[in-house]
Amino acid sequence: MPTPTKGPRLGGGPAHERLMLRNLATSLINHGRIETTETKAKRLRPVAERLVSFAKRGDLASRRRVMQQITDKGAVHKLFTEVAPLVADRNGGYTRITKLGFRKGDNAPMCVIELVLEPVSPKVVTKKPKLENSVKATAAAPAEVVEAEAADVVVEDAPAEEAAVEAAVEAEATESPAVVEEVAAEAEAPAAEAAAEEAPAAEAEAPAEEA
Repeated sequence: MPTPTKGPRLGGGPAHERLMLRNLATSLINHGRIETTETKAKRLRPVAERLVSFAKRGDLASRRRVMQQITDKGAVHKLFTEVAPLVADRNGGYTRITKLGFRKGDNAPMCVIELVLEPVSPKVVTKKPKLENSVKATAAAPAEVVEAEAADVVVEDAPAEEAAVEAAVEAEATESPAVVEEVAAEAEAPAAEAAAEEAPAAEAEAPAEEA
């Protein structure tokens, strides 16, 4: 007998396993939930979810694919008309397995496998507050302190600059009378020279008139 590829084989051979999975899938579609062993439920889950995925497509090709595995036409009709619309908004996880304990007698683990037909609730996205990098914060703090100190230095230097400007203005004010006197002296010098030149000429003309 060939070794199974996915877990232990159910039944005596591959054909028996396919028949068991077909019957389990048909019962799951008809009743919505079945109670079975944990091993059978785990092997049934991928088969049932694949059938539901075909039913969500809803086309003729998908219906024929499902009917190759499920021979009960009533179960196929229920799968396409009732189950598929209820899971249209669900992206996966069409079945749920709930453990029940151990069976009395052979102590086999029992569970319930059922179709998940509840409406999908929108996922609430919670935004976490952005955490600031402590290293960057500590590096930025000294820079702010340096800028504040530079601003204080500029503010302190402003009165000194104003005092220097005022002192220059006062110096100009004190020196202004001397400058004015120098300008006036320079302006009077040509006039005095002209008067000195005219004086001998006037003296020479005076004796001539007397003669």
